Amino acid sequence: MPTITLEEAQAKLRDLIHNLLQGEELVITENDCPIARLTRSPRTLWPCQPGSAKDKRHWMAEDFDAPLEGFKC
Repeated sequence: MPTITLEEAQAKLRDLIHNLLQGEELVITENDCPIARLTRSPRTLWPCQPGSAKDKRHWMAEDFDAPLEGFKC
């Protein structure tokens, strides 16, 4: 995995982002220690298609729609 110093990344951040391939990672270091990982996100197609999450697992807390403490009468 390629690495670059924080100073170099600050100087050419725009070029680094545009030259990354999808799924490629670049580690940013400071004092020879990794502090961040730069990756290129996959492009998504918008708008979302109806039903595209029908097979996904969903979870919602039982008290999701309960009034918040600061708003109780």
